[in-house]
Amino acid sequence: MSDKSKLMLERIASKRIVPVIVLDHEEQAEPLAETLLRAGLDIMEITFRTAAAAASIRRIAKRFPEILVGAGTVLGLDQLKRAADSGATYALAPGLNEAVVQAAEAHGILMFPGVMTPSEVEKALSLNCRILKFFPAEAAGGVTMLKALEGPYSHTGVKFLPTGGIGLNNMRSYLERPSVAAIGGSWIVEKKMIADNDWATIEKLTREALAIASSVSAR
Repeated sequence: MSDKSKLMLERIASKRIVPVIVLDHEEQAEPLAETLLRAGLDIMEITFRTAAAAASIRRIAKRFPEILVGAGTVLGLDQLKRAADSGATYALAPGLNEAVVQAAEAHGILMFPGVMTPSEVEKALSLNCRILKFFPAEAAGGVTMLKALEGPYSHTGVKFLPTGGIGLNNMRSYLERPSVAAIGGSWIVEKKMIADNDWATIEKLTREALAIASSVSAR
C-alpha cells in the first residue's frame, strides 16, 4: 500500500464517518461541502447513482482540496475511470468486482469493495484489499455478523466500513467493534435535506455523529 493510501486510511479512521451522498444537481455540491466542513467533517462519498455524480466530484475536488472526496456505487470500469478523471481519490462499491479492484490502482484510486460473506472477504484479501465495505450491514447480520467475521480474519489486519441501515441510534455499536475503521451512512445527508437546502439540519446531524464517533474513539 502506498504512503498516499495509508494517509487516506488514517484520515478516514480518524473521523470514522463517511457520509453517503446522492446529488441530483451538481450545483448542490459546493454548499453541501461547505456545510460538512463547518461541522468538522472533511470526508465525502458521492455516489454514482445520478448523472450529476462526476461533475459534483469535480467541483468539490477543485474548490475544496482539503476534502477527501470519493466515489460511491462504482459498478464498472467506465464509472471508475470517470471517478478518477473527476478527482476522486477513493471509491466504494456494494459488491466485489475483480476487474474494478484490479483497475483501481492503475487509476490512482483506493478501492473499498463490498462484502457480506466469508468467501467474499477472502476474495478481497487475495486482491490485497484490507478495508472492505460491509454491505448491506444491518440486513447482513449487523454487529453480530461482524463479530463472527472478526474471529477468523482479525489476524489478517482487515478492517470494515459498514454501510446500510446505520444511523444515530445504532452507530455506536458498530464503532465499538475493533474491526470497524469507519461507518458509512446517508442519515446525515438525506436527499430531501439536500433538495430543501436544509444545511442547518445537515450540519447539526453531522456534529452529533462526529461527537459520538469521537467519544467511542476516546474509550
